[in-house]
Amino acid sequence: MRIPSLFPLRGLLLWAATAICIAPTAVSMASEARSEDSKVKVTPSAAAFAAVSDAPPPIRTAPTRSTPIQVVDDAGRTVTLKAPARRIVSLAPNTTELLFAAGAGAAVVGASRYSDYPEAAKRIPQIGDATMVDLERVLALKPDLLVVWRSGTSAATTAKLSALGVPIYFSEPTRLRDIPDTLRELGLLAGTLPQAERAARAFTARSERLRKAHAGKPPVRVFFQVWEQPLMTIGGRQIIHDAIVLCGGVNIFAALQAPSPTVGREAVISADPQAIVTTTYDAQGSDGLEGWRKLHGLRAVRQGHVYALKTPTLGRQSPRTLDGVEMLCRALDDARAPQRGKRP
Repeated sequence: MRIPSLFPLRGLLLWAATAICIAPTAVSMASEARSEDSKVKVTPSAAAFAAVSDAPPPIRTAPTRSTPIQVVDDAGRTVTLKAPARRIVSLAPNTTELLFAAGAGAAVVGASRYSDYPEAAKRIPQIGDATMVDLERVLALKPDLLVVWRSGTSAATTAKLSALGVPIYFSEPTRLRDIPDTLRELGLLAGTLPQAERAARAFTARSERLRKAHAGKPPVRVFFQVWEQPLMTIGGRQIIHDAIVLCGGVNIFAALQAPSPTVGREAVISADPQAIVTTTYDAQGSDGLEGWRKLHGLRAVRQGHVYALKTPTLGRQSPRTLDGVEMLCRALDDARAPQRGKRP
């Protein structure tokens, strides 16, 4: 299924908040395959995210001018720069947000439509969106680095961008633990590694606080709906799955390997989840959960634990992902009560 246009209404959610869900499985697997050995150039082991120690890793210093900058991106490619990037074009809202968080916002000279955070991102010249990039405008900006959302950019557009001869960093953080890694890599490429390191540590520390806050709570079995027709959910290898686990939940379709598998309605009914969750960005439009609310035999419906979280950040692959995670955690805390409590 291809999500229509990019954004208004719940299209924004599916592009910005669960974009990786609808990427081809092979793309997600390629990102998963990026080995920790290859990432040691920039970051400590990603396993450290899962068990954060009290002593943070040392802040790495940027290479000297005589040393090329190298990182391995989410496509498994080595990206080499002779010097820190000073004119960066970002091809997705989440990559724009990541660049700002990594301290590289001042170097972003072009950005995709809907790059809306932080406020300064709205003032950056736009170069199109994930479905159509103005290549002439990109060239006119004289970039020395392109940061591209891999699964959200068509193969044809990617080929055209590659033909420009400008170094490309492909971004595809598919797990929560990938976000600190990405921040460090972008900081290294932009010469802002100290700022990126601080942002990465802050993300990891906040994640750990959330994990500890919900550790030991009764598990909540969750059905997360990405789309209603066809009925799509999340498998066990992406950010929203990680968010559910972080909040002490159990993804009822965690065993599925596809990032956003299509499932049958009967499979959901048979699993009888304790909570049904989706995200929506448009306060006026449908949240896609009307069909479930009619099924009073489902425990989640009977107890009032059906949630449409009004946030675009849950799967946006940026530090603000944790804003959405906190909202999800509040929903699951509510679902732990036998009857409907305060809405998150």
